[in-house]
Amino acid sequence: MAQNTRRTFLRTAAAAVAFPMVNFGSYRVFARSETAYSARAIDLVNSSLVIDMLSILPPLGPMFLAAFGEDPKRVDGAVIDDDHLAKLLSMGIDVFHPAVGVGTREEAYMVMARNNAYASEHPDVLVRVDSVEDFERVRAKDKIGYILGLQSAGHFAELDDIDLFYNLGQRVCQLTYNSRNLIGTGATDRSDGGLSDFGVRVVERMNAVGMAIDVSHCGDRTTLDAFEFSQKPVLITHSNCRALVPGHPRCKTDEAILAVKKSGGVMGITGVRNFIRDKEPTTIEHMLDHYDHVARLIGVEHLGVGSDMDPDGYDDIPEPAYSALKGGYKDSYSFRDKIDTDGFDHPKRMYDLTEGLIRRGYSNADIEGILGGNFKRALASIW
Repeated sequence: MAQNTRRTFLRTAAAAVAFPMVNFGSYRVFARSETAYSARAIDLVNSSLVIDMLSILPPLGPMFLAAFGEDPKRVDGAVIDDDHLAKLLSMGIDVFHPAVGVGTREEAYMVMARNNAYASEHPDVLVRVDSVEDFERVRAKDKIGYILGLQSAGHFAELDDIDLFYNLGQRVCQLTYNSRNLIGTGATDRSDGGLSDFGVRVVERMNAVGMAIDVSHCGDRTTLDAFEFSQKPVLITHSNCRALVPGHPRCKTDEAILAVKKSGGVMGITGVRNFIRDKEPTTIEHMLDHYDHVARLIGVEHLGVGSDMDPDGYDDIPEPAYSALKGGYKDSYSFRDKIDTDGFDHPKRMYDLTEGLIRRGYSNADIEGILGGNFKRALASIW
């Protein structure tokens, strides 16, 4: 692809469409969109370090088609072509955390290798983030950064595996996905015994090497144990508030959210419909209720973004992969007709989120922290 970067892309787009003024202080960011954004929202997104702590880089459609064997001609379901790269550049996001779930050590190697290859395939745009200094280098060089992580620690069969995968570039790891492993219990398992003895040692070793602990998919007891035994901040990169969606296992209790503050961690809010509301309609306004709940409970400095989707969301994944995806989770996930939240299901969603935070009365400093500053601070303490 020709030399291109996030901000030069947006500057080029601005020249092409002249950010056509819709009304005073309001602009269209994308030529084919009728959505108008305020100058304040555009300024905040473009001037802030924007981190999405769970957002997939390649398009999910080809990934799931390949995973479910519905596209036998596709050798690499995780390829990023030039058209998709242009979409990533248009989003206003500086740093992605494209973590996926893995079941085996071999799968973990494959995901690490595939993600490491992105920086080689698109060196003019993509750069792997290994340290907090890389956040500044991403901004200075006008590139898109990505943090290597996995949504399960099942590949940590022994403590030295943590060092091994750290040396391969992994900087974040969920202790469990939805099911139990040697470390602890996942969110949808029948019972939760908390961290095992081995799990406690994993937490200690992750602290020692500087790998961030993520408890987004952990069961309630395992989540609280991680906060208890970690000497460094613990992250909830992508979850929502159970106080607003009673009984949902992928939402966190107020007790867990309070533990985020005590640890110095950050909680990223997702745009997954069934994590936001248990009835219709489910819109970006209901997602903003989760931001407000966390802010009131523990302070805005512990809030971030973990959208949990690719640029376009889940609902454009073609059948039969879309139904197979839903079928891979227990009934407790409570999927409905759609997975994405109305108003937060498209590449420009960071602008919509920022407009929403402005509507809710958050200050510029608050919004800059939510968009990425808070996760940067916590990761600096961990790394």
